[in-house]
Amino acid sequence: MSSAVGGAVAATRREAEAEEAQELRRCLAPEKLDVLEQMEPWVEAHVLPLLKPAEAAWQPADMVPDAAALGTDGFHAACLEIRERAAGVPDEHLVCLVGNMVTEEALPTYQSVVNRFESARDVTGADATAWARWIRGWSAEENRHGDVLSRYMYLSGRLDMRQVERTVHRLIGSGMAMHAPASPYHGFVYVAFQERATAISHGNTARNVRAHGDDALARICGAIAADEKRHEAAYTRVVERLLEADPDTTVRALAYVMRRRITMPAALMDDGRDADLFAHYAAAAQQAGTYTASDYRAILEHLIRRWRVAELEAGLSGEGRRARDYVCALPQKIRRMEEKAHDRAAQMRKRPTAIPFSWIFDRPVDVILP
Repeated sequence: MSSAVGGAVAATRREAEAEEAQELRRCLAPEKLDVLEQMEPWVEAHVLPLLKPAEAAWQPADMVPDAAALGTDGFHAACLEIRERAAGVPDEHLVCLVGNMVTEEALPTYQSVVNRFESARDVTGADATAWARWIRGWSAEENRHGDVLSRYMYLSGRLDMRQVERTVHRLIGSGMAMHAPASPYHGFVYVAFQERATAISHGNTARNVRAHGDDALARICGAIAADEKRHEAAYTRVVERLLEADPDTTVRALAYVMRRRITMPAALMDDGRDADLFAHYAAAAQQAGTYTASDYRAILEHLIRRWRVAELEAGLSGEGRRARDYVCALPQKIRRMEEKAHDRAAQMRKRPTAIPFSWIFDRPVDVILP
């Protein structure tokens, strides 16, 4: 890299850091955080009820064979049935399944992320506030997802579990980066988007594997998707409330997050072999229809409608109105980019590239790379 290019990159980075610092100062001002503190009774009434108590929630043991309940012969027969059904699931869907599971297993990172949101966190680790109880209850429900997927994958015999587990280990060690990480305004926008994306990914996986005869796995993925939809509802309600209480700050935070794109939480996944693992996994998910660029746009369109962003007017500053207009125009811009990318791919007649995935014993999966 030339010194001129290096200097330009450094200047761009400094500019981005200064912009983020300014954004944080604006959103972490005492009067902005007071909005979150005043929402405490509302969270108690409208968010916490979306959690299920442990006694009513499904548990991983409900979804996979239980050796203690079935006995030796029954457990062996049930495991053989899982292996027979899993044998019909194509490798591309297994790769997507592992990507979903690895993402879910990095829960310690996500709990720490949400617990950085000022005025909406669990300060002591056992706070009695509604915000704190939500964080812990949400984490408790999420914890079941990686557990049940891991157990199923182990019993299926289709995957190199050591490589899968190493990927989880590395991802938790790497963490994840977020824009304006301490701001609850930016953070709740991100999590609302991400929960919907996760629900879509698990729901599509359920449909895909059911089409190939694995009803047991489809049931697992469907149960996880249903959880994610409840969590999406909670975070969507929070942003909705923030838009009512402080529309200018919230819509500007929404625009800030969307300008930088929603980065997937497992973007730093690493199996120790493939330097572009996440890009290859994302390409496999796109091709399998598990999670696509069109899904990203559709989520944004849904949230714009749900939050009535286009109708925002009262309480907006000039910056707020520009942020509103940017967000509302973004889906069409993304659609045009999709169409251009599709046209370019058709003109170039891109051929699939065989990418080996260590998760499936280095068997190759054909994907179209960007």
